[in-house]
Order: sequence, then C-alpha cells, then structure tokens
Amino acid sequence: MEDDNRPLLSSEQTESHHLSFCLSPRPFHVEPRNIIGDDPQERVSAEAAILNSRVHYYGRLTGSSDRLLSPPNHVIPRPEEIYVYSPLGMAFKVKGSDDTSKNPSIVTMCICHMEHDDGHAGFTLGILIIVFLGLLMLYCCYVVLKSPKAIPYVDTSDWEFPDVCRYYFGKFGQWSSLVFSMVSLIGAMVVYWVLMSNFLYNTGQFIYNYAHNVNTSDLEYGTNGSEKVICPYPNIEPGGNGSITMSPLFISSVGNETLDSTSFGHWWSKTNTIPLYLIVLLLPLLCFRSASFFARFTFLGTISVIYLIVLVTIKSVRLGFHLEFHWFDTSTFFVPELRLLFPQLTGVLTLAFFIHNCIITLMKSNKNQENNVRDLSVAYLLVGLTYLYVGVLIFASFPSPPLLKDCIEPNFLDNYPSNDVMVFVARTFLLFQMITVYPLLGYLVRVQIMGQVFGNNYPSFFHILALNIVIVGAGVLMAKFYPNIGSIIRFSGATCGLALVFIFPALVHMISKKRQGTLSWPSAVFHSFLILLGLANLVAQFFV
Repeated sequence: MEDDNRPLLSSEQTESHHLSFCLSPRPFHVEPRNIIGDDPQERVSAEAAILNSRVHYYGRLTGSSDRLLSPPNHVIPRPEEIYVYSPLGMAFKVKGSDDTSKNPSIVTMCICHMEHDDGHAGFTLGILIIVFLGLLMLYCCYVVLKSPKAIPYVDTSDWEFPDVCRYYFGKFGQWSSLVFSMVSLIGAMVVYWVLMSNFLYNTGQFIYNYAHNVNTSDLEYGTNGSEKVICPYPNIEPGGNGSITMSPLFISSVGNETLDSTSFGHWWSKTNTIPLYLIVLLLPLLCFRSASFFARFTFLGTISVIYLIVLVTIKSVRLGFHLEFHWFDTSTFFVPELRLLFPQLTGVLTLAFFIHNCIITLMKSNKNQENNVRDLSVAYLLVGLTYLYVGVLIFASFPSPPLLKDCIEPNFLDNYPSNDVMVFVARTFLLFQMITVYPLLGYLVRVQIMGQVFGNNYPSFFHILALNIVIVGAGVLMAKFYPNIGSIIRFSGATCGLALVFIFPALVHMISKKRQGTLSWPSAVFHSFLILLGLANLVAQFFV
C-alpha cells in the first residue's frame, strides 16, 4: 500500500509530500459540453472524469519537483478553460486574471474626505504627511509583495500574505491577519453605508425641491453669488472673538435638514429613515451566491474619480484661492500650517493607501512580472497625486472669509447646496457606484470568514443571512447615531494598518533576513521603528 502512494519514477519524494501533491485540488481542462453552467455544484460527465484521471496519471509518474514527465504545454488549456475538479464529480470554473485583479477600491471614499483632515493637520504639514506616509506605505507594500519569494524550498506561487503570516507565525498569524483584514473591509462597508445614506438623501432632496419649486438657499449659511458654498454646521460663538451672526431662521435649520414639516420631511430624513430604506435594496444583494454580476461595474470607480477631479477643478477655478499662511497662531478664518491634530490625517491615510492584503494576487495578473515594483510605484504615485490634487484644491479654494476653513465637511460634497446640478450628478453617480461595490465588499468578507470558519464559502443561506444582518446592522447604527466618516476611516485604518502594514511586514522581513544571515543592525532598527510608528498611529487616534 505504501508503494502505491509513491511516484513511479521518483523514489526520493517523501510519502507525506506525495500525498499532499496527489490529494490537493488540481486544475484540469473540461470540454464546454461537459459543463452546463457555472454553478459550483455542477456535476461533470464521465468523459471529463476520465480526462481528469489521465492528468492525475501524469502526476503519479513523477514528483511535483520533477517536470520531465509533466503534460506538454500544447495540451495545457488556456486559463479561461481551466476547471478545478473534485473527486465527488463536481467542478467549478477558475476565474481568469481579469476577474481576480478587480478589487473594489477605497480611493473614491477617501477623496471625499482627504481635504477635511488636511485642514486638521495644517495645510503645509498635511501635504508633507501625505508624501511621507505614501512613501512609507509603498515600501511596506513592496515588502509584502516580495515576502513569498523569500521562503525557500516551498512552492509559494499561489500564496497570499495571510499564508506567509501562517508560515512564520503559525495559526496566530493566519487568524490575526484575517481579523485585521476584516476590520478594513467592514470599516469600508460601514463608511459606504453612511455615504450612501448621505447621497440618497441629497439626491431625493434635489428632486423634491425641483419638482415643487422649493428654494432653500436662504435657509443655508454660506456665500452669496452663483457659486454657492455652505457651512452646514457652523461654529456659533455669540459675543466671542470672531463670532458669526446668523438669523434665528438659519439656526433652526442647521444641519442641512429641511424645515419642511410635511410628510416628506418626516419620511425623508438623513439619519432616521434613509439608512433603513437602504436595507430593502442592499440586504438581498448581499445574499447573492456569486458576485460576478457586480464585478462588471467596477469600472465605475475610475469614472467616479475622474468626474470628482473635473468637478473639483471647475469649482476651484470659479472660486479662486483663499489662503493665508499662519505657521503656529490661529486666525479667525484660517488654520495654522502646523497643528497637533495631524494623527487624524495619518489614520485616514493608512486606509487610503491600504492594499497590502491583496497586492500579491493583484500583481499575479501582471503580464511582465519583472515590472511589478515599477508598476506598484506608479500606482502609489498616481493615487498620492490624486489625494494631493483634490485635497489641496478644495482646501485652498474654500472661500475664507466669509466662511471658516474649519467648516470643511468630512464629505466635501456637503459643502455645496443640494440644488447644485454638478454636485447632484456626482452624488447620483457615486450612489450607483457604491451600490454595486457594496455587495463585492460583502462577498469578500463572506468568503474569508466562512471559508476559514466552516471551510465553505457558502455553508447555507441562513449562515450568509446572519452574517449580512450583522454587517448591515453596523452600517445602519453608525449612519443613524455617528455618521462621521472621518472617525470611522481613521480608526479602522489605524487598526488594520497596525498589523498588516507595519507589524507583520516588518517582522516577516527581519525574520527572513535573520534566517538568511543578512540582517544588519540598521535594517533591524528601521523595521523596529516601523512597528513603533504603527502602534503610535493607533494610540494617537484616541487623543485627537
């Protein structure tokens, strides 16, 4: 029996290694007529099963490290024709590189918020922090990308970073990387729910006001003229230095809520009703077995970013720049160039530049693998320039005076009235884009949690429903009681970044170099500093 389990032409392979080779799921080609659909439980024909046996016979001829008797290249199917076969007679299609490389991005979400925390850090210090932290995140991402190749004598071609963590730290590394990855994904889903509630509310408000000829410009504190900018939550300091005088009519309407006491105003509330309406639409979408339909709309993320850049450019040209440089002292309408609230920006940027948990998979689709480092650097450069461009223009063009720079909202679109047509288009487009991305994020959460806990991505409908209710409930509660996307982003970013950006990449790098005998003390000091920096970033979020 033991001889039967050994390769026929290679006696040097160990029994355990051979068994893992034979029992691991292997991709093979199935004729299209043998598969009726893409259902993961689709049964294959006897002809396809025979073909699978032939491919496994090649595997029995030699060990996995000896390719002399491997199937010739001309009989290996193209990636889109590969199926994974189960001994139970089932097969599911292996997605091509285009599908695996499409991962929902948080760039759009962070663009809407970047200029708010740029003001908290100070205009000059904010720019420096974006550049510095972008370079730091790029280096940590580079360490993650190179980590599987530093592991000797093991085939890491299909590994992701959690697998690397499991190799170095055992089950603790695997589960902790999963938990911190969930923090980033669920945090993004909560922010999406808050933003979708905001966009849906303002979109409905625009349609209602247009249909009923309602003019709310006199009820909103802001600038006069054709290019109106508002301050939804002004700092009211009666009798104080630099106080703002407002009419009682405005004070009663503060918060960008309409004064309309009719049924529309009662049933169309940004925090009381809109988050609940979204449940009817999004909860069924989260329960879809496959997310392939929503993956077709991922291109909308790029279009959204382009439209936001165009919108910001047009608004900035029309408003002009309003800047005064005060390095440490605070003026009535402007903020210092250096402020102690800068950890708010570092927490947001940790999530804004975060792609470390899936960068290895994304780069596998690169045709020229030798260009991975170059392409990664270009990607970080473009994202960083986008954040800088939007953040600097919005902050510089915000009309001060008469408004304070501190009036810039966490979502800068809230600084424009609901009857602004260009902003209405942006909100409507972003709402549709987020509705299509939200189920993709939920699918990623489901696959990772259910796969680790139950060993099945879809154990049952009730398991999926229970998980989705918890995720949706978190979004509804935050949208109702604490709709501050800035705090949600920075806390989730600093938390997941502590492990997946700073601690694990630094430790993996040092352990790998130590085993190779090439770890130098400057490298050890620098990577230890990265760990302390990530810890300080998280702790600082509780004090700002």
